[in-house]
Amino acid sequence: MNTVLLQYAVEVEKTGSITQAAANLYMEQPNLSKAIKTLEESLGAPIFKRTSKGVVPTARGRIFLEHARSVLVQIDEMEHLYKTDQENGVEFSLSMPRASYLSAAFSRFIYKIGGENSMNVWLRETNSADTIGSVETGEYNLGIIRYQSGTEKFFEKEIGSKGLSMEPVFEYAPRLLMSKEHPLSGKEEITPGDLIPFVEIVHGDGIRSRREETGKKGETEFKKRIYVFERGSQFDLLWKNPNTYMWVSPMPSEILCRYQLVEYPCKKNTKSYCDYLIYRKGYSLSDWDKEFLYQLDEVKGEWAE
Repeated sequence: MNTVLLQYAVEVEKTGSITQAAANLYMEQPNLSKAIKTLEESLGAPIFKRTSKGVVPTARGRIFLEHARSVLVQIDEMEHLYKTDQENGVEFSLSMPRASYLSAAFSRFIYKIGGENSMNVWLRETNSADTIGSVETGEYNLGIIRYQSGTEKFFEKEIGSKGLSMEPVFEYAPRLLMSKEHPLSGKEEITPGDLIPFVEIVHGDGIRSRREETGKKGETEFKKRIYVFERGSQFDLLWKNPNTYMWVSPMPSEILCRYQLVEYPCKKNTKSYCDYLIYRKGYSLSDWDKEFLYQLDEVKGEWAE
């Protein structure tokens, strides 16, 4: 069924007049009358009837028009997912790892654009494989992926084969995040052996499958782990359970203060990680993309001070 005809019928119902509806729709009255007749013929029953008060819906027409309005609203909502109402509206999409420094930059970005009347902003926190897939298909314009230093060649080849460009964002050595009440808090030097009695919190979507992880032999059998998928859960766990810890990228001071947490380097932990920005080759960064990257640089610059 032609949705334009549904719009015509809804406008006739709203005005109660074929003539006024035609004027509102910027069309000739005979053409609108013909369109309504075509719609009624396709349905096999009249939608409107003429009365002394104008054009009004029939009993069945009222039910039909209720459905028509519902369909038009749903179509409008679907279209709004992919376009803003104004030329200067905000369109922004980012898929990224769960990292508090990225979240801080995103929050500042949202604060910066908060006055815009039209906004479609999408944020997804997930693993690198999902991010690569969603940027490759165009579901997200920007992505940030994370990998361990030393695996650059593999990722460069992977990214290039999918028609994506990549730029460095941040390189860091993981730090230990724990409660101020943790038994190791305040210890001058923490080693991997010191962590054995305690519970590690891990992002669950970084594991390929629960069956693979729990089925491993060796030291994994003796590890105590909690797998989470929400960053809010990890902070509550760390705060309220002083026997837990987590490996993280550097944390904004406001989060450390809010949840009464501290972070430490760990001796003998020499591995580092790299975060890279990815986007489709040929994609031109929008002004809003550039604004987010500016806020990201600001956040990173505060750690360098």
